[in-house]
Amino acid sequence: MLKIGSYNIQKAIGLDARRRPDRTLKVIQELNCDVLALQEADKRFGPRESTLDRDTILSETDYRPVPFAKREKSLGWHGNAILVRNSIGILDFRRLDLPTLEPRGAVAADLEIEGVKIRVAAMHLSLVSHFRKKQITSLMHQLHEHLEYLPTVLIGDLNEWRDTARSLKLFEERYEVTTPGKSFPSPLPVGSLDRIITSPEFTVSQAGVHTSKTARIASDHLPVWAHLSLGTAGHLAPAPDAH
Repeated sequence: MLKIGSYNIQKAIGLDARRRPDRTLKVIQELNCDVLALQEADKRFGPRESTLDRDTILSETDYRPVPFAKREKSLGWHGNAILVRNSIGILDFRRLDLPTLEPRGAVAADLEIEGVKIRVAAMHLSLVSHFRKKQITSLMHQLHEHLEYLPTVLIGDLNEWRDTARSLKLFEERYEVTTPGKSFPSPLPVGSLDRIITSPEFTVSQAGVHTSKTARIASDHLPVWAHLSLGTAGHLAPAPDAH
């Protein structure tokens, strides 16, 4: 059983307009996930400095960040970061460029958990529907055309309000989309922007939105989570190349 989550931390700025990384870390520890994707983990301009201190994460939590950062003071790439428990092995990682009018990207990590290899990809998609579809198409190509196949979980802020949206249907050939619940805006959520998407080897036994008192003020998004178990789905592995 694996608990995985996603949290748009809004650069650690809460609804009270105060930047409180300690408050964000409190929510992260409340979640108690094994793997947690963060969006808006780094500031957008200049040195892209992280709003969460890497050394504090290492010393005060059971997590470490996957080393996506290209800049010394960043935690992730284009604001996307993944935290994993110290007991989880990081086998490989990659940064994925996504098409858009503004700088956007996704990240992916190959992990080993109790001897089992899985892949986790984290994303923060465009506000514009046309670009969301292009980004998902690009992500599918990058994850499945040139990489060894692994059971995969995709997580993040998809900026998609409707479960019936065409953009989400682009995942359905290979994945199942789970909407844990309404996560935005945090004080009175009406939108399910944050989702967890799983390849067929995974079973989602439970999913939800973390609604603690601290989470309701620490960011404009509430974190989402899911409990996953891993089985087999060999018949859904990539088909041999037709050529």
